[in-house]
Amino acid sequence: MSRVKSDSPTAVKDVHTGSKMQRVIYVTYLIAVLDITWMFLQFSITPYLAKKLGFDTLWIGYLQTMVGVVQLLGGPIFGRFADLFGARAAMCLSCAASVVYYGLLAIADSPLMLFIHKLPAVLMHSLPGAQMVVTDLTEPDKRADALGKLGLCFGIGMVAGSTLGGTLSTRYGETFAACVAAGGSFISFLLVWTFIPKHTKIQAPQDNTDKKSNAKSVFDLGEITRLMKFPGVAKTFTVKIISGLPSGIFQVMFSVIAMNFFQLAPEQNGYLMAYFGIVSMVIQGGVIGRLTSKYSENSLLLLSIGMSSLVGLAQVFMANVFQFCFIVLPMMFSLSVFNVITDSMLTKTVPSSDTGTMLGLCASVQSLLRTIGPTIGGFLYHNYGVASFGFIQFVVNMVVFVFMLRNMVNSKDEHRE
Repeated sequence: MSRVKSDSPTAVKDVHTGSKMQRVIYVTYLIAVLDITWMFLQFSITPYLAKKLGFDTLWIGYLQTMVGVVQLLGGPIFGRFADLFGARAAMCLSCAASVVYYGLLAIADSPLMLFIHKLPAVLMHSLPGAQMVVTDLTEPDKRADALGKLGLCFGIGMVAGSTLGGTLSTRYGETFAACVAAGGSFISFLLVWTFIPKHTKIQAPQDNTDKKSNAKSVFDLGEITRLMKFPGVAKTFTVKIISGLPSGIFQVMFSVIAMNFFQLAPEQNGYLMAYFGIVSMVIQGGVIGRLTSKYSENSLLLLSIGMSSLVGLAQVFMANVFQFCFIVLPMMFSLSVFNVITDSMLTKTVPSSDTGTMLGLCASVQSLLRTIGPTIGGFLYHNYGVASFGFIQFVVNMVVFVFMLRNMVNSKDEHRE
């Protein structure tokens, strides 16, 4: 009886009122923290498990590429699924896939099993799922700040997961750490099922016309790609891909850089990732909201790209982990602002009924970077060293910065005329 009531049009609208809306958002933040914790726990143990099973740098790159490929395929479909069937169904699907993913990691005792355990990642989109809920329940002018708070959750999960993963794998082994992640994902599943309403959009699909539209298919590529035709979407997506590629390459190769260039043990790597998380928490929880209230999103996007270029220049001359710890500060700032602002801009350019699909496409950009990043990164690392990552980031982002700056200047001149 209560479930029928919670899924009714009245209840859908009621989700957007006062305390109920805030409760759903807070629970979504908690679920995001938990899911990111298990993800970074896995990040901190997989490279070392792969090394034990005989993987070299090239094969670790192939493993990361596989994850990128399956999530690239799953991202837009997951977003479309959420638009059609609601946030609860989508997030439950993601959590269930996570349980299987970490369970398979726990029993992985061969290179083949390590590859097989990556397959459920096609449905693992917990952070985009949380972004969908937050996007649906916030006003457009407050969206960047709300997504920034979700980034704060990302930082907390990064700290907790990296520290926990390094400690558990060192003391109890990788299998035990993976079992903890599987159990934690099941808890996330229960939280989603209990607290997240079936529909978080104001316009729940109810009438016959909508049902016919929704019946097209989750896999309808036309419904997914049509979003690219909205004004400004293609341009922002192009900037998101091109500017994000160099830093994406560095991120996917970081586990290799930590092991081979910085010579870090698993526990030390966990502490470094925790440092990333702390910096990210401060920036996304205390800085981005204030910036978005004072400056336009276009200005902040330009700032993040310019700073990313300077970060790349600093990485060219980086020689040890101590120097890298200083570079992390502007690096995390530029990444955080860039991701939050681009996601916010893109969700504002489409109808509210399509925000899930749009966020799925945003997630697929990150997956695309993880798909091509390991191959490009492995080639650059073997032939030119770590400095090559920074040089490419400097050049690419400087070109994008100049291009966007010229567009902004020309746009202002046209308005004056």
